[in-house]
Amino acid sequence: KQWYQRRVAITAGDLTAAGVCLASTIFGVAVGYIWSTRSSGKQCCNTTIKKDCDKVVDVVDMEDLGAKTCYCRCWQSKKFPLCDGAHNAHNARTGDNLGPLVVKKSE
Repeated sequence: KQWYQRRVAITAGDLTAAGVCLASTIFGVAVGYIWSTRSSGKQCCNTTIKKDCDKVVDVVDMEDLGAKTCYCRCWQSKKFPLCDGAHNAHNARTGDNLGPLVVKKSE
């Protein structure tokens, strides 16, 4: 018989191995796609503050500072640029360790 005329016996083990290979490939592609969309650099940390500006810039005169002033670094504060403690909820949700920038007048 010619090679194309031979019958090939396909076992359940062959089908299982093929299924595992196919499932692994699909899983790998899905994980790669999700990873690339989340780490593409297109995510913004600032989702609400001064979105009509090209760049958020705040200027504070040294004379306007109190004895201690805390500035937000998580972009979640309702009093931005001042800190309102919103980083605590962010840290609890994500396991991050963000905190404010604290500016103190020297004595």
